[in-house]
Formats: sequence, C-alpha cells, structure tokens
Amino acid sequence: MDASDPLLAHRDRFPITATSNYLINNSLGAMPAAARTSVQQFLDAWATRGVRAWGDGWWSLQEQVADQIAGVLGVAKGTVSMHQNIAVAQEMILSCFRFDGRRNKLVYLDRNFPSDQYIYEARQAHGARLVRIPAAADGISTDVQQVVDAIDAETLIVAIDHVMFRSAAILDPRPIVQRAREMGAFVVLDTFHSVGILPLELAKWGVHAAVGGALKWLCGGPGNCFLYVDPVETRHLTPAFTGWAAHKQPFLFSPEGQDYRDDGGRFHTGTPNVPALCAGRAGITAVAEVGLPAIRQKSQRLTTLLVELADRAGLPIRSPRSADQRGGHVALDVPHGYAVCQALAAREIVVDFRPDAGLRVAPHFYNSEAEVRAAVQAIREILEHREYERFLQGPRKPG
Repeated sequence: MDASDPLLAHRDRFPITATSNYLINNSLGAMPAAARTSVQQFLDAWATRGVRAWGDGWWSLQEQVADQIAGVLGVAKGTVSMHQNIAVAQEMILSCFRFDGRRNKLVYLDRNFPSDQYIYEARQAHGARLVRIPAAADGISTDVQQVVDAIDAETLIVAIDHVMFRSAAILDPRPIVQRAREMGAFVVLDTFHSVGILPLELAKWGVHAAVGGALKWLCGGPGNCFLYVDPVETRHLTPAFTGWAAHKQPFLFSPEGQDYRDDGGRFHTGTPNVPALCAGRAGITAVAEVGLPAIRQKSQRLTTLLVELADRAGLPIRSPRSADQRGGHVALDVPHGYAVCQALAAREIVVDFRPDAGLRVAPHFYNSEAEVRAAVQAIREILEHREYERFLQGPRKPG
C-alpha cells in the first residue's frame, strides 16, 4: 500500500521523518521544514525592522493564523482567537460566566484532559456545583446519554472532550449540544485531540465554544492554542479575563475602560506570541492542503492495521476497536509501558506513555504502513528480550 499512497508525497516536508519512526503526532506533530524559514523571517524582521515589524505584519498575524484554524474547525473567519496554551483559552471562556445564581451546575467528564478538569474544579470556589460524569463501562469512553441526562435547567456549562486523550475514543458532541441548547446551557468542546485528524464542522454542529491547539495533529508547535466562540454567543459574552488587545482600538491606550471588540478578538488578551505564530503557519497550511477527509481515511487505515498487528502480537488494546469510534491513536496497554517507551526511543521509534492508557501510537498522514509494522515488531522484541529492564530505574522523563 505504501507505494501507492499519495499522502506520502508530503513526507519530505517534515525533516524528522528522515531519521525517526515518528509516531507521536497526538503529542507533538512533526515540524515542517517551512517552519524554520518562517521563524527565521521573524528573526530577520526583528533584527532589521525592530519595532516597525509590528506594522509590517506582526500584529495582524494572530488573526491570520486564527482564520487558518477556523478553516479546519468548520467555522467562519473572525470567530477564533489565539492563546498561549489551552489553560488560558479555558480560563478566557469561563471568565464570561458567574456561578453565584441558581443556574450554576458545571457538567464535565472523568475522561477530560486533567488540565481542563483542574480548571473546572477550581470554579467550585466561585459557587459552581460540579457534576463529574464517570467513564463508561468499558473504562475508555464516555456514555453520551449519561452526559445528556445530566443537563437540566440548572446547568450552566457542559465541558466535554471530543476525543479522549488516553484511549482516542470519540465522543459525539451533537446530542449533547442539542440538549444543552434546549436547556439553555453552554457547551465548551475540547478539540485538542481531534483538530487536524478528524473533519470538523463545529458551526454546523451548533457548538457554543471550542478550545484546542495546533501543536499536535496540526503540526503547529507549542504556543498556538485557540478559542472558538459562536458569533451569536459572542455578542452576549463579556470576559472578565481580558487585555489591551481585546479593545476595539487598542492603540488608543484608552484609560476610559475596556471597549470590547465584537468578533473573535473580543477574547484576546495582551501582546500576541509572534514567534509561535510564525512557527505554526506551515503545519496548519500543510494539513489544510492535504485535506481532512484524506487524512482521516488514512488515519483509520493505519490505526486499523495497528489494532490487527497488536492482536496478532497479543498486546492488549485500550482504544475502541471500531475505526469510526476511534481518533488518531491506538493505546497499547503493554507491561512496563514507560520502560518499553524508552526502549523504543532508543531505537528511534517515537511514541509516548500515559498512565491508565499505556503506549499511545499515533501515525499521521506522512507515516507509512511499514513504520506501523516496525513499531509493533519492536515492541514484541523489547518485551521478548527484556530490553526494557535497563529503563526501569532512574529519573522519569517526559515522554
């Protein structure tokens, strides 16, 4: 299949694929070679133009990148704002709400990414009544109906992850959004593990707001997280977390108080992160050029191959077996998972390990079937020959 795979024509755009079997794209996507050129242009502008570079394009860059992301989210231009990380994006949208009234219930998931959980749970100090939906009986997904049933007339916020970071189980947000809109609740959808690997239609689905980032499947590097807000909702929201860039005329430096913008810029904070934005453009462009339908089709093919190979090797799987219910990675719950992960890295096979998940193997459109086969074979050899034992001791490192 690799010889006839048209998506491998894009492989040379990502230098690390020449030296590593890079299967960790759900954690940090491969850097496009064009990102280096873009960052160098930023440095050249800083060196030669100094402060004038703001007027040359630095200031407008955050909106250009935001509009690129709007395209892969399936939403209108001008509805996305860029942020340093997802915690900032979450704090921004939650700052628009008060939890001191009768409608103060915050529904969230046991399977949410921990950073999101911490932020939601901190709202308890501000009056939020927390309703935490447990994992489904399979331990790897969430029962959509259970979330729907938890939404009532006292629910203010419903916070859900589109794809579970441990298992890659997909949560269909549409029934949840429908129920929330019927009850007057507001849905915040975390798309971090779906944007860039699944076709998204957030406007069509009626999602109130979404957060996510470009550093994973969009290959945009750190510092390029985002917040989307439905433009109808934007008119009624006033963030308490704000900054001068959210002002309609920021360069007036007005002492007369905040005058919020009417578009996605309403949710800006302060000075934008220009080098991160420069680094991020190339990956987002590449994903958009390849196209999400083609990327999704290949992802399903490679992860299905992973499941089949893991079954033959007797490796337990902690991801959905159906490709339609699975995001971009497969979690293999192998013994001594962290040490096996390090042994793989020593072979230049790059995956990651997460507790309660195991090894997460995440091929992207520039990966090949041969690389997937090589990874599973290496896991078998590492376990059989006990190569992992030399990694059982010593300090734990991010992986």
